[in-house]
Amino acid sequence: MCRTIGLGVVLVVALAALVGGAAFAADKTHEGTVVSAVEGKLVMTDKEGKNEHTHMVGTTTKVTLDGKDAKLIELKKGDAVKVTTDPEGTVVAIAATRANG
Repeated sequence: MCRTIGLGVVLVVALAALVGGAAFAADKTHEGTVVSAVEGKLVMTDKEGKNEHTHMVGTTTKVTLDGKDAKLIELKKGDAVKVTTDPEGTVVAIAATRANG
């Protein structure tokens, strides 16, 4: 009986560690505006148009424009963009929207 309770405690602790670790390992997103986009490189600002920074973009990164599959080079200056990175900082997804007009 004591052995069963001990095993149960170990399992609960292990599960808590996995769930807690997953929260720290979650992908991160940030939004802003496209400054330029060329093969392998996205330059963007934050939502306020400040803090210009560059992301290196791999060939397997999922890129969408207005909800449809796109290529990075299709993005234009001024497009709104949401960049998702994995816990290591690698860009895994770019979702852009273009204002009409």
